[in-house]
Amino acid sequence: MQKFKSLFILGYSGHAYVVLDIALSNGFVPKGYFDFQKAQSNPYQISYLGNENTIDLSSIVGSNFVFPAIGSNQIRKKVYHLLKEQAIEQTVLVDKSASVSTMASIGNSSLVAPKAVINSRAIIGEACVINTGAIIEHECKIDDFSHIAPGSVLTGNVSIGKNVLVGAGSVVRPGITICDDVIIGVGSVVVRDILEKGTYAGNPAKRLR
Repeated sequence: MQKFKSLFILGYSGHAYVVLDIALSNGFVPKGYFDFQKAQSNPYQISYLGNENTIDLSSIVGSNFVFPAIGSNQIRKKVYHLLKEQAIEQTVLVDKSASVSTMASIGNSSLVAPKAVINSRAIIGEACVINTGAIIEHECKIDDFSHIAPGSVLTGNVSIGKNVLVGAGSVVRPGITICDDVIIGVGSVVVRDILEKGTYAGNPAKRLR
């Protein structure tokens, strides 16, 4: 990762503030943000550059990095594909306090937040969020556009599909498979495979809808 490289972000609200802190600690210089409208609050004093869907994004950012600073899996997926279609430079942001095994892999536009742990041979897909204090144990696989919320624990050999949200403080038992398009409620304990999309919660986690 290059030092003092310009960075543009997509989205500018609460999750973006975490992204910007991590980017700054890694030597990036924020040059502006894109969103559907100008933010009412601008704590990092960066410029609003317009709606990425209605302007020529690539001509503004050039060869600089753009990062999807968006917590929503579905919106992050959409803007990730926008970046990919326009061949815009993407990167990975890992907070300096996080612990990431040299035997782990992390896809483009993924974020690893403060105090997160990613252990040996874990695979993190594209545009994922491993949020504050989350633990991804050995040989876990997290597919694209999924979000492991603060304090969650994926024990060894867990397989998470695309567009999955594992709610804050949840625990997933070793060897469990969770399919695409699943929401795990806050504080849930997953002890059986989840093979049907929907929302699950409780201890043990059960399907709500």
